Amino acid sequence: MSSSPQGDKALDGYSKKKYVCKLLFIFLLGHDIDFGHMEAVNLLSSNRYTEKQIGYLFISVLVNSNSELIRLINNAIKNDLASRNPTFMGLALHCIANVGSREMAEAFAGEIPKILVAGDTMDSVKQSAALCLLRLYRTSPDLVPMGDWTSRVVHLLNDQHLGVVTAATSLITTLAQKNPEEFKTSVSLAVSRLSRIVTSASTDLQDYTYYFVPAPWLSVKLLRLLQCYPPPDPAVRGRLTECLETILNKAQEPPKSKKVQHSNAKNAVLFEAISLIIHHDSEPNLLVRACNQLGQFLQHRETNLRYLALESMCTLASSEFSHEAVKTHIETVTNALKTERDVSVRQRAVDLLYAMCDRSNAQQIVAEMLSYLETADYSIREEIVLKVAILAEKYAVDYTWYVDTILNLIRIAGDYVSEEVWYRVIQIVINRDDVQGYAAKTVFEALQAPACHENLVKVGGYILGEFGNLIAGDPRSSPLIQFNLLHSKFHLCSVPTRALLLSTYIKFVNLFPEVKTTIQDVLRSDSQLKNADVELQQRAVEYLRLSTVASTDILATVLEEMPPFPERESSILAKLKKKKGPSTVTDLEEAKRERSADINGGPEPAPASASATSTPSPSADLLGLGAAPPAPVGPPPSSGGLLVDVFSDSPSAVAPLAPGSEDNFARFVCKNNGVLFENQLLQIGLKSEFRQNLGRMFIFYGNKTSTQFLSFTPTLICSDDLRANLSLQTKPVDPTVDGGAQVQQVVNIECVSDFTEAPVLNIQFRYGGTFQNVSVKLPITLNKFFQPTEMASQDFFQRWKQLSKCTDSHCGQARKPSLRDCVNCCQNSFNPQGWSIRLVCLCIFLHLYHLSSLPCCK
Repeated sequence: MSSSPQGDKALDGYSKKKYVCKLLFIFLLGHDIDFGHMEAVNLLSSNRYTEKQIGYLFISVLVNSNSELIRLINNAIKNDLASRNPTFMGLALHCIANVGSREMAEAFAGEIPKILVAGDTMDSVKQSAALCLLRLYRTSPDLVPMGDWTSRVVHLLNDQHLGVVTAATSLITTLAQKNPEEFKTSVSLAVSRLSRIVTSASTDLQDYTYYFVPAPWLSVKLLRLLQCYPPPDPAVRGRLTECLETILNKAQEPPKSKKVQHSNAKNAVLFEAISLIIHHDSEPNLLVRACNQLGQFLQHRETNLRYLALESMCTLASSEFSHEAVKTHIETVTNALKTERDVSVRQRAVDLLYAMCDRSNAQQIVAEMLSYLETADYSIREEIVLKVAILAEKYAVDYTWYVDTILNLIRIAGDYVSEEVWYRVIQIVINRDDVQGYAAKTVFEALQAPACHENLVKVGGYILGEFGNLIAGDPRSSPLIQFNLLHSKFHLCSVPTRALLLSTYIKFVNLFPEVKTTIQDVLRSDSQLKNADVELQQRAVEYLRLSTVASTDILATVLEEMPPFPERESSILAKLKKKKGPSTVTDLEEAKRERSADINGGPEPAPASASATSTPSPSADLLGLGAAPPAPVGPPPSSGGLLVDVFSDSPSAVAPLAPGSEDNFARFVCKNNGVLFENQLLQIGLKSEFRQNLGRMFIFYGNKTSTQFLSFTPTLICSDDLRANLSLQTKPVDPTVDGGAQVQQVVNIECVSDFTEAPVLNIQFRYGGTFQNVSVKLPITLNKFFQPTEMASQDFFQRWKQLSKCTDSHCGQARKPSLRDCVNCCQNSFNPQGWSIRLVCLCIFLHLYHLSSLPCCK
């Protein structure tokens, strides 16, 4: 085709199209094409649709962003976009979206929004423009400018053409996730459009009705858009509630068709509506109805519906309004755990049992999970072990039950019991005197089994080494019997476990002098003193020497009982979250019903240590030789962990407020949404809503880099006075934030009494091996909880005059004026006509936060 210039001129448009089609077919067969590209570009200048279409098709498939022809292609696309021919414009927009390169985004990102919002643009072109812009925004968000077109594109939700509305909804949803403030007006329009769809008959939207379901794809997109925002204003909320109730009512109606497409479309809308109900978490009636509807799906013959129902109920279980309703389905869920053939559904059933657990049903759920563990799939056994360990500790009223549960766990699935789990049972036993004797007796009996898992030997060695004396009075568990029982397992264990047992033996020398000679003989044997492993050999030599030369008092001092472990944040829950990934049921743990449950293992949850030192593992330091004194107590951690653990690193000291934090804080005095903090690594955005004395704040943490943030830990820090006046409940975030990703944290707020200071948000994480520590003031201020009340000026001044009489004599003096001084000064400085409580509230707030520019505060 490109053999000679004369041959090129001899080819007409039809021939070029034919040969380009053949080249395209050859490429689809798997062969490389390195010629014919210029002929395809020439086809773009044709006025025939078929020729232009083949040219764009060839370019979309074969031309890459680094091609030398990209400038010619861009010029041809610009000519077609300027032609105002809807067919040619559609082809050009499709090509831009298919290629989606950064070069095309640079060339057309400013032009496409104008086409989208132009009044004379055809509906089909608007659809293509919206989807093309969406594609460019996803590939190169920094090149798509926000401008006047953003407010105009929102009004496309009112367009008469549902295809335009569907495309615009997809675009707005994606844009609103990064720029919520720009598109908040879309909420009322989306609710209005959704209301018209769900209340219409299938014949009203005939072109967009799919198997008797009106516009299901548009309904799903609108519901998904509404999930980008908190509950709307009361007027809009009422209409939205009616829409959601209508969707739930339609789900109860008999199906209008037996075709699977009908049920799929109807259920798609239903599940998205339930997701919105869960997201808002503010309508108890809707939450309970959603739970009941999902409960009907738990026994549905369709596996996908059972899976989705279990997954949605996991989230519902975290709501205080629907938790009790979810618990009513416990029998159905446990039955699914036993009889379900699909492993993914069984895994969701385990997640739901974990989510619905509280003090009233903890023992039943733990027993069911232990029973299932014996036959569970190997892929989920470790996860079940972690969940059983967490539930057993969190809801343990009787710690003997907790010890029995963990030992059962080791017996049933010892290979899947991680170090964090058996470390934790040792910590609990050491920290609680009332369970030490029972634990020693129980592990002694468990070790008598012919086959014991190595983790059980570790637990038994540690506990008997510390508390074996508590059961030594029984002839059946005399010191010699205890030693012989442990030593019978010695040759079957790995090197780390043998090292732990040697430490147990030297502990026995201190506890039971009558077995000292027997133990010294074991330590003196060639298998110990000449062991090939350096660690075992060193321990045997040092322990033998210690037992030989040390006096009784020195032995008692060196080998004294381990002191209680300091309480620290759980590493078991972090391990479970890491295994499950972000946005799982573990992220909702702290919103469960048992909000008053204290951290087991101590009478009160102790704050995390501010020291950077870590406590060695039990196997590494059974003797306690490396135990450090308790470190000074730092600020209390956020409620991000349900357990405490001595084996995880303690947080570093809280950093001072970041530069510019005070200025950013002041900007949020009169607004609820925006960017609170931003540097080259991290962006913190806020969305919040307040009603009376309650509020909810969504904190968005964005990783601006391409590298993961590790050990990501946001903590809310309040002084004692602030904690008494302001109640904050947080939900944990995933400790790993991928590069370019964003995670969300929800803070529930209750104003108990007036307050003047603000909480501090401290974020700690590791970036590229470097520890990062950022602190900012969280803009929760008293004025957020004010409610305006209009009244006549006479009534207002009469009420304030009843408090006391005050003059303006303080103005100009050096002392700080009182609050009532400010109000009286406001009365004299402003026109009393139209005076309202709103203005008084503003004066009070400005005074309290030292921001006032009123005459009395100058």
